[in-house]
Amino acid sequence: MKISLPAETILLPSPVLIIGTYGAGGRPNIMNAAWGGIASSKPPCLSVSLREATLTYHNIKHTKAFTVNIPSEKYFKEADFVGMVSGREHDKFRETGLTAEKGKLVNAPLVKEFPYALECNLVRQVDLGLHTMFIGEIVGMFADSEILNPDQLPDIEKVRPILWGSYGSMAYYNVGGKLGAAFSVGKELKR
Repeated sequence: MKISLPAETILLPSPVLIIGTYGAGGRPNIMNAAWGGIASSKPPCLSVSLREATLTYHNIKHTKAFTVNIPSEKYFKEADFVGMVSGREHDKFRETGLTAEKGKLVNAPLVKEFPYALECNLVRQVDLGLHTMFIGEIVGMFADSEILNPDQLPDIEKVRPILWGSYGSMAYYNVGGKLGAAFSVGKELKR
């Protein structure tokens, strides 16, 4: 039996997205943001929702650019750390041992150690109460060759991305195995 619950910001799973920006004087910064996802296929866009209190919020408003870096599960401690502290008081790259690389197509840093990243130019922002949704057009994707499938796209089983269990569990998770082929297994139910 299903029961009625109060409306909450719980969507399972939530991807762990490490947002890269440049701040004052070109200082690179990263933050952990699990509130984001694909917003459009043409043009290719994604969204990330941030509070005004974050340094990343102000950096995006200033530079009009950001990167979305996808950490593999071996970097879950670093991903957690960059979501716990503010870039105003901490040099997150130095403290985690991660390496900032200059973005190739946008004015925002990439995380060298993470298997792939999307470079985005800000196209729109939508104020939604406590958060602002930043919508970025994906203008480039850069990936380590060893995580690509035969079609030269990131393979989830090779990337081994981190998932956040939301406020329901307050924990990080990894990805399990393949269940079946999309747009195929459901054909068995077609009448």
